[in-house]
Amino acid sequence: MSSQASAITGIVLSAAPVGEYDKLVVLLTKERGKIRAFAKGARRPGSPLMAPANVFTFGEFQIYEGRTSYSITQANVKNYFEELMQDFEGACYGQYFLEIAGYYARENADCKDLLKLVYQSLRALTVPALPRKLIRPVYELKAMVLSGECPHTFEQFTSWELHPSTEYALQYVVASSVEKLYTFTLTEEVQKEFQKVVTWLRKQYIEHQFKSLEILETCL
Repeated sequence: MSSQASAITGIVLSAAPVGEYDKLVVLLTKERGKIRAFAKGARRPGSPLMAPANVFTFGEFQIYEGRTSYSITQANVKNYFEELMQDFEGACYGQYFLEIAGYYARENADCKDLLKLVYQSLRALTVPALPRKLIRPVYELKAMVLSGECPHTFEQFTSWELHPSTEYALQYVVASSVEKLYTFTLTEEVQKEFQKVVTWLRKQYIEHQFKSLEILETCL
């Protein structure tokens, strides 16, 4: 790696303590995909990196690219998502969304749309009028679509005799821009059917056990 500083836009997916005062942060970034960076002194009282080096933090990070690793030197935070940090249910959903993003993201990959999806979905979790039981399958489906793993059509569910509104919702999520994802609601019956289809797809196309999903389904 070259020794140079640069600005990246991203969100903190995870943060773990390192040594006495540092943190190792995993960032999902628009410019460089998923990267790991050290936030030196982030656990020291009064450090300007103490707040930015926490999960859910979204903003612009100044990183220094050293020989073997990245280091965060400063951050211009746009959103801490404090509402989620103070809401156990919201935090559980949010952690699950971050874990899915971390599963799909790769270093130096184009993650612009995935980053946008994560940010818009976390914002949706803070809107009381939006049911979180709908936000979750919408996020799951769109993440699978962006990854290229999930088919864009649903002929395989013909035998399920899905409600027309369920079929429409599935196609809408596939075709819609991220900005317009959370602009609809479903009846309880259709929402349950929508969730059933998306859960089936997730189990078919994602061979991974998410720890945050286990917590989400156990606690809520």
